[in-house]
Amino acid sequence: MARVALILAEGFEEVEAIAPIDVLRRAGVEVLVVGLTPEPVTSARNVKVVPDTTIDQLSPDELDLVILPGGAGGVERLKEDPRVERLLKAMQEKKKLIGAICAAPTALAKFGLLEGKKATVYPSLVEEIKPAQFINQAVVEDENVITSQGPGTALEFGLKLAERLVGKEKAREVARRMLVKYE
Repeated sequence: MARVALILAEGFEEVEAIAPIDVLRRAGVEVLVVGLTPEPVTSARNVKVVPDTTIDQLSPDELDLVILPGGAGGVERLKEDPRVERLLKAMQEKKKLIGAICAAPTALAKFGLLEGKKATVYPSLVEEIKPAQFINQAVVEDENVITSQGPGTALEFGLKLAERLVGKEKAREVARRMLVKYE
């Protein structure tokens, strides 16, 4: 079974975190909700989520995908945490999947993971993902990096991640059951 870590930091965007968790779990993927600390993580709109584990317990060897949700406050905290940078760089080195939505691709850019890649981001943050080539689409894939634009694209993002982990047919099946259009 594929294993995924979704990393939450205080100020995360609820839809961008929960929608991919939901879609991936429906697809039969093991999703770990990860905090920077073991305490509940408060979202941008004061929703508290209890993490399954902390970033200190993760090993890139045991993961197939790491996801960073958006939310300006959460992304700034992710950018400042050297453990997040180390984990993502290890995932990149091993050519494992990395997903980021909304403001989170700016963290990938800060860590040097978007050089020579096509990516998308929340439209007002395009300059902050350089040197990536900005593609104005809901979800953009470039090799092992999958980026998405924001809350309204979170289901499509989750379905694309599911497709990469368990196949297109399973992603389509999940989409049908959720009444979501997905090609």
